[in-house]
Amino acid sequence: MKPALKVLGVLAIVLGVAVPSAWTMFLQSERYLVIGSHDATVRPVTDGHATLDFGALLPQVRVPVDVPGGIGVAIDLGDSEDEGLEQLLARDAVIASQPEGEIRVVRAAIVDMGTSAALRGLGLGLLAGTATVLVWIAVGPRRRGELRSRLAHPARRQVLAAGATAVLLVGSVVLVIVPGDDGRQKEQWVPITQEFPMLPGDISALENVELAQGSATAASRALVEGALHLYRDSVTFYEALEEKAQQVVLRTPEEGETTALVVTDRHDNIGMDPVARRIADLAQARMLIDLGDDTGQGGAWESFSINSLAREFDGFETVAVAGNHDTDAVAEQMADEGFTVLAGEPVEVGGVRFLGASDPRGTKLTGYTEDAESRDSALADQDVALRDVACSADEAGDRVGVLAVHSWASAKEVAASGCVDLVLTGHLHYQVGPLPIVGPGGTTTTRLTTGTTGGAVLPIALGSSLRRQAQVSVVTFDAEGTPVGVQVVAFNPAKTIDVSDYVQLPMPAQGAEPAAPDPVEDPSAQETATPEELPSAP
Repeated sequence: MKPALKVLGVLAIVLGVAVPSAWTMFLQSERYLVIGSHDATVRPVTDGHATLDFGALLPQVRVPVDVPGGIGVAIDLGDSEDEGLEQLLARDAVIASQPEGEIRVVRAAIVDMGTSAALRGLGLGLLAGTATVLVWIAVGPRRRGELRSRLAHPARRQVLAAGATAVLLVGSVVLVIVPGDDGRQKEQWVPITQEFPMLPGDISALENVELAQGSATAASRALVEGALHLYRDSVTFYEALEEKAQQVVLRTPEEGETTALVVTDRHDNIGMDPVARRIADLAQARMLIDLGDDTGQGGAWESFSINSLAREFDGFETVAVAGNHDTDAVAEQMADEGFTVLAGEPVEVGGVRFLGASDPRGTKLTGYTEDAESRDSALADQDVALRDVACSADEAGDRVGVLAVHSWASAKEVAASGCVDLVLTGHLHYQVGPLPIVGPGGTTTTRLTTGTTGGAVLPIALGSSLRRQAQVSVVTFDAEGTPVGVQVVAFNPAKTIDVSDYVQLPMPAQGAEPAAPDPVEDPSAQETATPEELPSAP
């Protein structure tokens, strides 16, 4: 036998084992993820749809997916935080209005399952090919010649045995690669408008959505209709705000300059992410600075917030810190998404020298997890540590351009030292600055506290519209990475947008004041204040 035919024969055996094995393992794969606010099980199917099973109380939903080979996905949504079904469904509806981040996570899981199955299938194929080659060598040429002679004139019994073997092999392959009946009742699917004829007609995203026929019970109908109306309101509000954001006029960078977008205190409001991205595009920004509090309490179910931010700003260099409402798990998820999470040492990103650290406090919806003395001590210690690092870097000729922390309480000493050019903070949910802070020798450091990007009242922002004014800021850097200007953009609940004047940096020392506490002395009071008790944005 010619060498080429031998190679082709071995390759056919490898592929003959690898392909069906990989396909079978792929269809039997599953991943456990957090999707939206649910623990979920995701597995591939072959019906060309994404099917969501909410459990016995709510209807099953499916939408077509444009994936080669008719591959789809079945998602079984499980437990969530302990709360009422109506509140859970309302939260799901708002998250569903900006689903791209969760779709990205599911797609990555399916690709990972496919890659894993392909590698394991290839391993089995190579094992089968290697075994075939070893058997071929072990049999030897003389014995192979004898076998060929017998096969040239086979006896009737040999023909029957060979035929039975072939049938068994083909049958085994078919049983392996053809999905079997999983015991589930086959659903009949109908358009969602058939089950819910009273739905608003302007929800274009629901045109291809189908429900399992009869799965919308009388008990669930009112809940689902309410959630769909909330979904429509959310889509309508943020689409209108995004459209207006595209018409905003901002200062654009001059030759040699670069820009970065600042977001903070999003508190799960993923509806603002596309709006913020439009502002970033208008400002020609390719860097994102995230000052923390992306979540309300750092729960696992809030991973959708980081998913959304990572998806919307895909391709941006992202510098981030976790806020007092985030957790270590949030910071870890940021790092997994490729964010540069500041950890107390200077780093250079996009030609800019950054220093910062995540907030040392812990907070939940019910309040802080430590006493006031512990919180204040942790913030003061962090401030002093960052000051020492910043001034050491400045003395060494590696001056820090931007200090990025969540709270001004972690930045007062740094700002007063004059060892950094710009201090960026959040936490207060309202704007402070830009203000020059006087330092040694009459130098100034600029302070800018950006208001909540999520439009949050307390740590809650997720909803069908803004609860209060939302903000982002644009920072401009020169060719050496030194901040040379800032501009704040504010979004109002009435769907109007205010653009502040561009402020050149450094700000003059005349009129500068020493670093001082914020009007709300105790950060814990800020967390429990009502909007009427908070200072107005300047």
